[in-house]
Amino acid sequence: MRSSRREFVKLATASGIALSLSRLASAEEGGFTARETLPGRQGWNPAATGAGRIDGVAKVTGAKLYASDFRAADLPGWPKDTSHAMLIRAPDATHIYTGIDLARLGGAVRPSVVVTAADLARIGTRVPEFYAGDLFCPVGKTPLYLGQPVALLIFEQFDAFDQARLALRDGKFLKFGEETGPVVRPNYGAFRFTRVAGPTPGAPDVYSPVKNGWVSPGRFQDTERPIWTRLPIPTGLAYAEAATHGENIRAELAASNPAVLVLDREFETQSVDPMFLEPEGGIAWYDAGRKSLELVVGVQSPYEAAESVAHLLGKANAAFRPTRINTYFAYVGGGFGGRDHTPFPLYVALAAMFLPGRPVRLAHDRYQQFQAGIKRHAFKMHTRIGLDRASGKIVAFAADHVLDGGGLANFSPSVATVGANGAIGIYDIPKVDITTVALHSRGVTAGSMRGYGTLQTMTALEALIDEVCSALPLDPIEFRRRNALKTGGRIMAGNRYSVPIRVPEILDKLEQHPIWQQRAAEKASARVGMLVGTGVACATKNYGTGGDCSLSTVEIDPDGRIAIHCDACEMGNGIGTAIANRVAAYLGGVADEVAVLQVDTFGPLELVTSGNSYSMDQATQNAAQRNPRWVPAISSATAASSGAHVGTHAAAEAARVVFRFGLWPAALELWRIAPIDPKAKEWQEARWKDGQLVMPGLAPLALPALAAKAHARGGVTGAMAHSFSRWAWSQASFAISGQPWTADIDALALRNGAGQFVRLDRTSVKFPPTDFNRFGSTYTAPCGTLVRVEIERATGALRIAKAYSVFECGTALVPEVVIGQAQGGFAMGVGYALLETLPPYEGGPGDGQWNLGRYLVARGSDLPLHDFEVERLPPLTADDPPKGMAEVVMIPVVPALLNAIFDATGHRFRSLPVTQRMIKGVLA
Repeated sequence: MRSSRREFVKLATASGIALSLSRLASAEEGGFTARETLPGRQGWNPAATGAGRIDGVAKVTGAKLYASDFRAADLPGWPKDTSHAMLIRAPDATHIYTGIDLARLGGAVRPSVVVTAADLARIGTRVPEFYAGDLFCPVGKTPLYLGQPVALLIFEQFDAFDQARLALRDGKFLKFGEETGPVVRPNYGAFRFTRVAGPTPGAPDVYSPVKNGWVSPGRFQDTERPIWTRLPIPTGLAYAEAATHGENIRAELAASNPAVLVLDREFETQSVDPMFLEPEGGIAWYDAGRKSLELVVGVQSPYEAAESVAHLLGKANAAFRPTRINTYFAYVGGGFGGRDHTPFPLYVALAAMFLPGRPVRLAHDRYQQFQAGIKRHAFKMHTRIGLDRASGKIVAFAADHVLDGGGLANFSPSVATVGANGAIGIYDIPKVDITTVALHSRGVTAGSMRGYGTLQTMTALEALIDEVCSALPLDPIEFRRRNALKTGGRIMAGNRYSVPIRVPEILDKLEQHPIWQQRAAEKASARVGMLVGTGVACATKNYGTGGDCSLSTVEIDPDGRIAIHCDACEMGNGIGTAIANRVAAYLGGVADEVAVLQVDTFGPLELVTSGNSYSMDQATQNAAQRNPRWVPAISSATAASSGAHVGTHAAAEAARVVFRFGLWPAALELWRIAPIDPKAKEWQEARWKDGQLVMPGLAPLALPALAAKAHARGGVTGAMAHSFSRWAWSQASFAISGQPWTADIDALALRNGAGQFVRLDRTSVKFPPTDFNRFGSTYTAPCGTLVRVEIERATGALRIAKAYSVFECGTALVPEVVIGQAQGGFAMGVGYALLETLPPYEGGPGDGQWNLGRYLVARGSDLPLHDFEVERLPPLTADDPPKGMAEVVMIPVVPALLNAIFDATGHRFRSLPVTQRMIKGVLA
């Protein structure tokens, strides 16, 4: 079953460049296949026992898996020697950049090549639209942001590179002239989300984003800050109705009404680093004779990375325009969103193009990763909430969010909209008005990161809810129970969740837990000099993006060995094990091989795409889907929060096809059941037990015997599938073996016996309507957290004594990974709440002087290692699909800590992080 491919499938042609993508394993018959295609059966069966990970042995024994591991000598067919490159970045974004002085690099230490903005202009590169802005700051311009690259230095020998790296760390060799102040650019996106519910829960909304569309404010001029009031200009007409309803909601909150309690508060969150374990790194080689560029990188969005490199070089001068680009994708040593649509591969490619014939490695150390890596958005939030005093129900909510997007747009508009849509958390609020704007600044670029805007807005919300409960007063869990959204209720955007809402169960668990039950007794019995407090918070987080793709191939050989190829990214999220376990439910055994980041093996599907799936209209989609090979998008980035939901989906559907049209007909033949027998239609009643297919009254059949028979009779032994989700999966019908088959996929290719994969034209297809792009989300998972803290009065030192998190995620494909995500999310939440912060501008990471000596992350001593309990609600049904939970387990940790600190000290903190010094200050 092991892949022996040496030729790569051409997925696309970009500007005349043949573009191919592969996992690194495909580069060689033996060594890399063993490293990057991981065997599933190693004396244990994760699907049966729930123990172990398919990639566990390779990782703990130090097998080469990650992009930063590889050198040229490791790559077959490459020259053996590795050259090295470094990016030089501007530590100043308020003065004109006038050049670089490398005089301190004498003799052999000088770089072989220096690449600047002038060189890119000379050879004709293009910046992909997503990364709009200068890849290198040109001489004579003020850097767009702190840490913007100004040059790429390439060294043929490692010793020269190593000495130069140390000599240039202080950044004082860069020259700057006249002070200009920071560059001013338009905001990255401004949106208003307004909803006015109907008079009864079942009535249509009066106004909502789903009903009336998403809106942005009109502007008199191109300024950073939007004008939110209704403007008497044509460009504001589409926005006017939202503004009118929004201002009415705000007027209601501002009115003096003794029956309504109104709280008006501001809250700030900080910029932080994702702090993934492996800094960004890659290696590339340009063979000028063959005009072939090869790269090794580790990213969360492989398809996008390869397309971006092709766009970069697609119109370059002939000497710098390859005719073929092959991108190898290695495992990712942590991402947390920070390696989704990163510009780093562009610089790896440029390093190779400017030193042709020599493989060049570009890899950040931790200083450089702090200076360059994508950060979490800092938020400023102004919130007003109104509550009916008699019923304890929320009647209205308004908020204004301002995000610091840093130097490049990245995902700032998306983070702003997701944060706004998540700003009312678990609650059912009939009148909501939220404005949000993402601003350009001279800070390091902010973008995708675990929590994706909702960490910021739900932290502010749940801290405010705790204050509401104190003011009414009302028990915090009872208040949440009264106001929680029920299954079938409408969310902020005006649509409904398509999954059950299990918040009431979460609240019951929180209320019954000893941490909550014993909170008064623990406070009363605190040791002298200690303050004790208990905090609670509950959150829900969408998973999926509204534009997700799933690609997989599932094959079985005559001996019953299973191989899976998928395009999902392994970045510590255990996706290989999850996909193997999900397939095992259909095929009866864990896969012998699982290849992730496998975006080169789906050529038989012959997929094509066009347009933007997030913005296309229905007429465009209707016309495009007449082509049976067309899909709204081919491949999407991987997020840990959507891995189980998205990354395993196509594999599950492919496995169902292999069972239904391969193993099941083989079983009928072995059981001597005729195709016309009524039992022949009972394939959904069959079950796997200990690797055998069982049916009442029939002899169990072992998987190898079924596989052998399926091959012998020329049945389906492999299926390749693609699906697309716009808050619901695409669905299509196919004719398989003369029978109709409808599934949540939109493309299918089959292999019969030992033959080749052959594409099947769909007979019909239903892509989710483009109006679904108006949804806030339809998939969500809830989590609640309790924490008990002990604070030393004299010093302000805080210790988390006990903690408990309870969440729901449907079917857990790998329970140990799910628990690990909850534990890791708790640690990240502690760091965000109490420790981590980066100054946004001067003195911050953009100066290149930050490392873990200055940046504090949560350590074991900061965590309740032996007193943190995690509980996962069981799935509602045996076939409950997996849900994304990797983000939601982090979110309530932060406000629960804030609420516990208030319970202990009587002081409410409204900015993060809450440090020991701050706590000591309020206790003095």
